[in-house]
Amino acid sequence: MPDSPVRRHVGQVFIPVRDMRKAARWYGALLGFTPELPSHGGTILDVPVEEGPTLALDANRPDFSTDGPPRFFFWTDDMEATVGHLQRLDVRITSSVEDIGSVSFVQFEDPDGTPLMVCQRASSS
Repeated sequence: MPDSPVRRHVGQVFIPVRDMRKAARWYGALLGFTPELPSHGGTILDVPVEEGPTLALDANRPDFSTDGPPRFFFWTDDMEATVGHLQRLDVRITSSVEDIGSVSFVQFEDPDGTPLMVCQRASSS
């Protein structure tokens, strides 16, 4: 296999949003953080993450399409609590909790209709 100068390391994931103010409040409630002021003329909001690639809300192209499956997922340690949290936030949940052996997951949408997913690793008992 040839060498590549491109590293196999994701630097940042961009989530397209149409209304930065609304999206910042929604993602803040979903993920439990207080949004800072967006940068880049109010079009980019960096979401604080615990580890892994960084995450940014991006309002630069409001004409985006939400077609397709989720492009990434969030982790949880408690799927039942996660589903309850989504329900309390009145989030549109688009799948039941599915267990595929190594993980269980649930899919849902943000206010723009962008498909999102939360996964929980299978317990090793």
